[in-house]
Amino acid sequence: MIYNIENIKKDFPILQRQVNGSPLVYLDNGATTQKPQIVLDALEKYYKEYNSNIHRGVHYLSQIATDEYEVSRNKVKTFLNAKHSHEIIFTSGTTGGINLLASSFSKGYLKAGDEILISGMEHHSNIVPWQMACEATGAVLKVVPVLEDGSLDWESFKTLLNEKTKIISITYVSNSLGTINPVEDIIKLAHQNNTPVILDAAQAVQHIPLDVQKLDVDFLVFSGHKTYGPTGVGILYGKENWLNQLPPYQGGGDMIKEVSFEKTTYNELPFKFEAGTPNIAGGIVLGVALDYLNSVGLENIQKHEEEILNYANERLLTFENIRIIGSTPHKTSVISFLLGDVHPYDVGVLLDKQGIAVRTGHHCTQPLMDRFQIPGTVRASFAMYNDKQDVDKFIAALERASQMLL
Repeated sequence: MIYNIENIKKDFPILQRQVNGSPLVYLDNGATTQKPQIVLDALEKYYKEYNSNIHRGVHYLSQIATDEYEVSRNKVKTFLNAKHSHEIIFTSGTTGGINLLASSFSKGYLKAGDEILISGMEHHSNIVPWQMACEATGAVLKVVPVLEDGSLDWESFKTLLNEKTKIISITYVSNSLGTINPVEDIIKLAHQNNTPVILDAAQAVQHIPLDVQKLDVDFLVFSGHKTYGPTGVGILYGKENWLNQLPPYQGGGDMIKEVSFEKTTYNELPFKFEAGTPNIAGGIVLGVALDYLNSVGLENIQKHEEEILNYANERLLTFENIRIIGSTPHKTSVISFLLGDVHPYDVGVLLDKQGIAVRTGHHCTQPLMDRFQIPGTVRASFAMYNDKQDVDKFIAALERASQMLL
């Protein structure tokens, strides 16, 4: 299949606008992706044509909404190649999924002295919930160091993994560095230790084809808004046996089978973990976004984004005062850098004045920034609709900013 970047760009209305008098070049995809017209249309259609609560109504609109919501659940199942649709739990996002797991594991599974293993490149949403779990249970948080090139210290991982390790929760792709972690090896080694693995795939599912059965991962979480879908919706995949063992995260409607003042019986999967009225529109439209991803093809997207990443990396290295943070070749779609001793914020502001949208700061990975002894970085993150022309505009804007700041 020929990758038609012009047609893809046309599918995203926001890319046609101008910012500060210049055509928008959107390179902040690690924070959120833009939405294709088909997603925007589906969102409008839900609210215009069949807005209703789900799983509870016998009337026509409720039945349509329920059917569409469950169709979307099945689309996610297929997208991840899960074994069962009831292994797919709708959440508010990656953060919501990790908090669900940290809370549920804290109720009877974790005890004092147990160890939870994460890495030094985790997003705050995969650090703080586990710190809270440790405070609640007396478990201990262990951290796998990050090497100078931004890769995981594999020898340290093997040393830290032991009989006390009860959970491993790790990012598939670093949001700050773009590092792709060796998750297949991590899962294999963890299972030899009878340790479940949680993958934060927020920065992976839109870039890399995933197969949860092939990976044999126990849990996986991601966010809809980073996969060209709406905000406020995400996915927790969990193996059936694990989800059946864990207690519910929240109480309320839909997660119950029977309620009396004496006792409540919890519902079956997946509803056991889906208390209250969900983001119905978001759940339905997430399925549409995944349809769009599939129509382009993740293999095609991965190949295209690798070309753009390599091209941007080559162009950046022509600058004398550029320091790229994270130089491992096992990367995807992210370049974090510093321009001389200039604060990242100042670079970001001058790029924005020229219509270039990047992210600056610590990217919710403050421990990682501390490891490199820097306040933050400028982060350019790429998506399926970015091309070499976007990179050229970015480089030209950076050259102009460099002339003003250095």
